[in-house]
Amino acid sequence: MLAKGQTVIQYMEQLAPKHVAEPDDRIGLQLGTLQKDIRTVLVALDVNDEVVDEAIELGADLIIAHHAIIYRPLKQLQTDTPMGKVYEKLIKHDIAVYVSHTNLDVTEGGMNDWMAEALGIENTSPIHDMHNEQLSKLVVFVPKSHHQEVLDAVLGAGAGWIGNYSHCSFNIEGFGTYVPREGSSPFQGKEGQMERANEVRIETIVPHTIRNKVVAAMLKAHPYEEVAYDLYSMDLKGRSLGLGRVGKLKEPQTLAELVEVVKEKLDVPHVRVVGELDRTIRKAAVIGGSGGRYMMKALFRGADVLVTGDVDYHTAQDALAAGLTIIDPGHNAEKIMKVKVAEWMEQKLQEHKYDTRVVASRINTEPFRFM
Repeated sequence: MLAKGQTVIQYMEQLAPKHVAEPDDRIGLQLGTLQKDIRTVLVALDVNDEVVDEAIELGADLIIAHHAIIYRPLKQLQTDTPMGKVYEKLIKHDIAVYVSHTNLDVTEGGMNDWMAEALGIENTSPIHDMHNEQLSKLVVFVPKSHHQEVLDAVLGAGAGWIGNYSHCSFNIEGFGTYVPREGSSPFQGKEGQMERANEVRIETIVPHTIRNKVVAAMLKAHPYEEVAYDLYSMDLKGRSLGLGRVGKLKEPQTLAELVEVVKEKLDVPHVRVVGELDRTIRKAAVIGGSGGRYMMKALFRGADVLVTGDVDYHTAQDALAAGLTIIDPGHNAEKIMKVKVAEWMEQKLQEHKYDTRVVASRINTEPFRFM
């Protein structure tokens, strides 16, 4: 069974929700339709003529890309221009293009976490905060006989996280009262008679993004015909989501040693470096793409080095004066997302028994050549 285009994108937006993207970022479906079966998904960093040819050869129906193919509003669509030819080829071969950009950067388990993990940066937090997760308090009353079953369902659906602690809840025993009315099918008690039930009150924290999932799991596990529960909005904020990651290296390294790690793990032949190569690096920041404008925020977060692409001359001068070292592996270092997204999507589709295959693009879209 093949997955529909909408299904593939629903999974993609579980990984990288659209609402966490920067305002006005060009994300989502940019070309084509999702109203079709998807035989093959091609995951690419960029969509250029060579990548489209690769998609055609693979029989791909959908390209999931990190960089937008339509960034500025089109005033006309001429098929005799370089990009016009790309659009024409995509349309003729019915290949849709979906873009996941800053939402993939920001999300937990996305671009910047992949880069930080590859470089051995641990206990990370965002360089630039963008969102604080909204939290709700879930309260549900459960018969004592089903307490553990409902608690396991709620926590198993993702509720109960406070910082680095999972499965957090508060449970207290008491009794509930109710009168089953005509037409009811009570779990216990008789129609028309007051029932006193031994119950447990469960309280736990639920992130807004998974609230429906948690409630559905709770209702499925609960034995009552009518479940008594409450959801309270909270002023308390949850985890912070944002651009970049900063944390400690597993072991202190010199800048020169970290340069070699960056080249190997991000698969880049050359980097540009700002700072003394014998400088000891204990705390590192990384941000995919062009992150030079966050240089001072990385410094404020205590970073000894910022790993990011497209650093301009004046930013490098400012970093040098401020005592922050920089490793610039280029914008194309974000190609780490190709294999990571493909692996994630393939696993998701296999879990749901779909035959749609997912392929990481093998085309090198680095525009620079190093001499």
